[in-house]
Amino acid sequence: MNNTLNRIDRDWRRLAAARQRSTVVGLSLLLVLLGASLWFANESNAAGFWERLPHVADFMSWIWPEHWSDIWRAMFGLETPFADGTQRTNYPEGSIPLSGGLYVPLYFYLMFVTVNIALLSTIVGFAFGGILCFLAARNTGTGTAVRFGVRRLLEFMRAFPEIVIAVLWASILGLGPIPAIIAIAVHTAGALGKLFYEVVENADMKPVDGIAAVGGSWLQRMRFALLPQVLPNFLSYGLLRFEINVRESTIIGAVGGGGIGDELRIAISRGYGAKAVAMMFLLFVTVIAIDRVSAVLRRRIVGKAVFYQTP
Repeated sequence: MNNTLNRIDRDWRRLAAARQRSTVVGLSLLLVLLGASLWFANESNAAGFWERLPHVADFMSWIWPEHWSDIWRAMFGLETPFADGTQRTNYPEGSIPLSGGLYVPLYFYLMFVTVNIALLSTIVGFAFGGILCFLAARNTGTGTAVRFGVRRLLEFMRAFPEIVIAVLWASILGLGPIPAIIAIAVHTAGALGKLFYEVVENADMKPVDGIAAVGGSWLQRMRFALLPQVLPNFLSYGLLRFEINVRESTIIGAVGGGGIGDELRIAISRGYGAKAVAMMFLLFVTVIAIDRVSAVLRRRIVGKAVFYQTP
């Protein structure tokens, strides 16, 4: 008995020492790589990052308008002041006309366009990722060649940043929301497809075997055995990706993809301080609202799934 305990203690000490050595080596390598990255960034920075860093406060004082009221007027289209407050336009020119003589503030309309780009892109990417994930998972009975090809396709779809795909499609279709939708949807399908097939591979296969035992087809096994198990996680990942896509659609909008991003870039480059701050504040409020709503929905979806799966 004592020999067994001594052997267990000796093995445990050896494993602990090996784990400590691995931790020290890993942290040391991480610090070396971090230092090398910072050195390279400093040496190759043509703009002079450290020299220009103190001027951040100057930029903030330049972009922030003199009066708070200028921000609210710019946001709601009552007037669109320049940074110095000298040039303003009337209400209709700062808004989008609707039927019946009504107007919606321009920036609210552009924010609505940005959110719609993100929403449509997420729906399209979710659909394609949800279809391809069942072909890429190891436990769904697909052939090795099919699984290999689909996984490489998903890797290709998420390999390029959204802005690169958007620029490519913009050169074909022209500037506007369509290239942005295609770019975000392609990247979303690749990213969600990987997350989805990992969820599928961790699913319980007993229902699948049961449907297969009574002669169910491959499609029936996926639809009635696997999909009900993984759908809550699919929806949770989809909502999280929607939050990300709202930010991505704003970035792509800055290079001609439509929405509020392009208008924000113009306002900053031309020195329209009140307009820039108004759009940044509107974007901040929108992203926070979407994050909170998505978080509540994810908790409810996953919570119900856990409740119904509890024996």
